[in-house]
Amino acid sequence: MEVRPRLLTPGPVELHPKARAALVAPQVHHRTAVARERFTRARALLAEAFRTQGEVLILTGSGTAAMEALATNLFAPGERVYVPVLGKFSERWAEIAKSAGLEVVRRGLEWGRVLVPESLEADLRAYGPVSGVLLTHSETSTGALNDVRVLAEVVRRVQPQALVVIDAVTSLLVSPLELDAWGIDAAASGSQKGLMCPPGLAFAALGPRALARLRPRGYYLNLERELKAQRTGESAYTPAINLVLAAEAVLEEVVPRLEAHLALKAEQHERLYALGAELGLKPVPERRSAATAAFWLPEGVRYPEVREAFARRGAVIAGGQGPLKGRIFRVSLMGYFDRYDTEAVLALVRAALVEVLRA
Repeated sequence: MEVRPRLLTPGPVELHPKARAALVAPQVHHRTAVARERFTRARALLAEAFRTQGEVLILTGSGTAAMEALATNLFAPGERVYVPVLGKFSERWAEIAKSAGLEVVRRGLEWGRVLVPESLEADLRAYGPVSGVLLTHSETSTGALNDVRVLAEVVRRVQPQALVVIDAVTSLLVSPLELDAWGIDAAASGSQKGLMCPPGLAFAALGPRALARLRPRGYYLNLERELKAQRTGESAYTPAINLVLAAEAVLEEVVPRLEAHLALKAEQHERLYALGAELGLKPVPERRSAATAAFWLPEGVRYPEVREAFARRGAVIAGGQGPLKGRIFRVSLMGYFDRYDTEAVLALVRAALVEVLRA
């Protein structure tokens, strides 16, 4: 019998039992009263998860679809946006903004670092007015976590007209995140990360200032059209309704106990880093995200050796991207792992790494 590998990757992730149960339920038609009720409930729970009194739109696509939708619907071609690039996914913000016809004011940083408020303030004063600041909360390619709360405070103080828009693809339901309280105007996320569901859904969260600034563009990712439809419990086009029902089921379970859930995610990844330190491994990020633990490969150790050591134990991990390819490896417990699962995974990680490091 074929053994299903454990996903220790930063997406897709191990599914929540509530998601698996929802996915085997009979097919629901998306234009029915039942579907409208469930769709509306999923949106309300997502708003709670994002901690916003605004709107959360459910789109069929990956988190990148939500990022593109925000870039194209909140800004007009030719407007300037500030984008700090410190990894693969902050680089994606710059690429998306450029493809949307925006003028990108790019700030390059060493991968693994985070943007500090002093640098942001200096840049915003030096570069002049911008319409938006596009930040990556959890940079999964390096395991780094930007302090978007403090960064948003800087933007509001220095350039209050600028919208603060964040990539929360691997921070939603993984790290503390409060859109309204932190002064964040909009955020993008997806289903295959902290929500512990399969890939296929994107979430575009819009706070009050973002809702007031909607400048709808495009056809399929037109957020004004989606907002009108979703306020009635439907979507403008055929949604991945099975995934919506799975998301609703997981949110019903996680949102009421969100603080305890976030504490577990933080504890799991700190234990991974503690194990790495015990084995002499050096962490990549200067400020760690709870989405993934990233380590530099020791001298003389190649990533394929590490990957195969995990594969022999029935687990899948991730390597580096861009300039970090072949230089780091990443292990994630972002998916569904309870406390008992965590002990088993830590034992597996230890065995795999000891095999490679002592070879």
